[in-house]
Amino acid sequence: MKNVFLLLFLGASVSVCFSCKDYLGNPHPRPMPPKVVPTMSDDLRVEPPNWWTGMLHNRVQVLVRREGLAAWAVRLGEARGVTLEKVARGDSPNYLFLTLRIAEGAPQQKVPLVFTHPDQTTSFTHEFPIWQRNQAPKGQGLTSRDVVYLIMPDRFANGDPANDNVPGMLDGLARDSLLGRHGGDLKGIQDRLDYLKDLGITAIWLNPELENDQARTSYHGYAITDLYRIDRRLGTNELYRDLVGACHDRGIKVVRDAVPNHIGDNHYWVKDLPTRDWLNVWPEMTKTTYRAPTLLDPYASEYDKKHFNDGWFAPSMPDLNQRNPYLANYLIQQAIWWVEYSGLDAFRIDTYTYSDQDFMSRYCREIRAEYPSIHLFGEVWEYDVIVQGFFADNQPMARAKFDSNQPGVVDFQVSFAIQEALTREQGWTEGAARIYYTLAQDFFYEDPTRNVVMLDNHDTNRFFSAIGENLNKYKSGIAFLLTTRGIPQIYYATEILGTGFEAPSHGNIRKDFPGGWPGDPVDKFTAAGRTPQENEAFNFMRTLLRYRNATPTLQTGRLMQFVPENGVYVYFRYDNARTIMVLLNTANAERTVDTRRFAERMQGFSRATDVVTGRIVTDLTEIRLEQNAPLVLELKR
Repeated sequence: MKNVFLLLFLGASVSVCFSCKDYLGNPHPRPMPPKVVPTMSDDLRVEPPNWWTGMLHNRVQVLVRREGLAAWAVRLGEARGVTLEKVARGDSPNYLFLTLRIAEGAPQQKVPLVFTHPDQTTSFTHEFPIWQRNQAPKGQGLTSRDVVYLIMPDRFANGDPANDNVPGMLDGLARDSLLGRHGGDLKGIQDRLDYLKDLGITAIWLNPELENDQARTSYHGYAITDLYRIDRRLGTNELYRDLVGACHDRGIKVVRDAVPNHIGDNHYWVKDLPTRDWLNVWPEMTKTTYRAPTLLDPYASEYDKKHFNDGWFAPSMPDLNQRNPYLANYLIQQAIWWVEYSGLDAFRIDTYTYSDQDFMSRYCREIRAEYPSIHLFGEVWEYDVIVQGFFADNQPMARAKFDSNQPGVVDFQVSFAIQEALTREQGWTEGAARIYYTLAQDFFYEDPTRNVVMLDNHDTNRFFSAIGENLNKYKSGIAFLLTTRGIPQIYYATEILGTGFEAPSHGNIRKDFPGGWPGDPVDKFTAAGRTPQENEAFNFMRTLLRYRNATPTLQTGRLMQFVPENGVYVYFRYDNARTIMVLLNTANAERTVDTRRFAERMQGFSRATDVVTGRIVTDLTEIRLEQNAPLVLELKR
């Protein structure tokens, strides 16, 4: 029954927009050791394609696939400091799992893996490369000193039109379709790094760049068909490594979007499962319930737990069973391999709660053990601070069940709060009060400053559309994002007032950045190509971003908030060096704020500087605010 389901169901593909072999070359910067290209074809697949000496993770599970290979014997040829500890076979006749142990001090070498047919008359050798580690920066992590810019590679800029269509790949260029591939690529991103640096960005997060050789809607990247290969319509492994190096040259970090929960249904595993339990297979198509509270509900049924964790995110995204030890090893090694190979700095973990939580705890723990400074933050798209916070690191209540070992989460609750403040009537817990109530629950986190805060992302309505395309409200959102606690994340084109609602198509919120394609009628990467309103928005963000980057108080200073009154929310960021006062008027009318109730933070200050305009404020007893507008003041004595 299971096999019938796999054949019939997995062959189907649907339009999905949820966020759910050129392998080698040595990490940036040069000089590089000699390039080693392993055999990598339909006849033989070896993953990971290489490893390194001097790694904490010095026992490497090598997946080898070839028709009928499970019947073959395997041994090592001449190898120095490398031993073959274990050979395991899956349920498919085509896989072997080899465990190699790399001794401390083992030299760089090509380790011969010798395969012999049962008839003893046929053999072949694959040389598995072991490299010395490159000392270039890697796994630097993110902190609240950073500002992240989220990019969907297919929709940002097309730097190499020659790779728009790749022979043999299923989904070709269709720029006239919201759900088609548009031709954006890694070269286009690299060409715009100076633009991002000038804006004030210190890190980029790319939606998945790995191969999505799916029949349709492959542009978003979340249905991966090869976990060790950059999608050829975006570039190559070497180009990705070079992009990371170019970012580091500019002081920009790189975040990878990891997807351990599922794969695309055109992945080679689906056609030939290594083991019968490699996927979470059901008698018929069974979606997840999308209800993460099930995992912490004291009254939850086993039925609901299983359907949440083992159900499929979408029909074209088979759900991986990370309880399988060989798959678990594979996914952890794959994450470590990419850090070591490319030098990337952090992982955003897609659909974090949907994976097996014991596995995710191990996944995060082992990555952090190899790279102690790396930052991991998971997508926990829920509607309550407690549910979201349950999956952050060292949460005392959660440790009774599991410790996530991931330092932060994507802070959807803060995003929901600021949008509500700018779009709903005021009340005891609504409107601006929603921000207050949300941040008042920060005690639930070990360290809320490790959370990534946002106004929107690739799965939500564009912020400017969600607030009714009101420029003052836009400025309030940007001011809040760049002055509250945590790690700010900006979705591409927000700085130029990008618009779009996710219904009826996610393509509406993932539109091309104007000017990123040869022949575009306008180029909004330049001031000349933007409208006056777009330039006003751009300059507001750029000014505040640059101020934030130059002001440690806004990065690591303490936060004090006051209960909102009359739709005005006031808070302070402060340390021994500076005090920043932020006022957000979320009311549809002007407000004059009597500052006497803020005396504990304002005492001793007689004037202030408007950090956006440079205007000097000489009277701090009353402060006038435009309707729906923010004011960010650096207080002066």
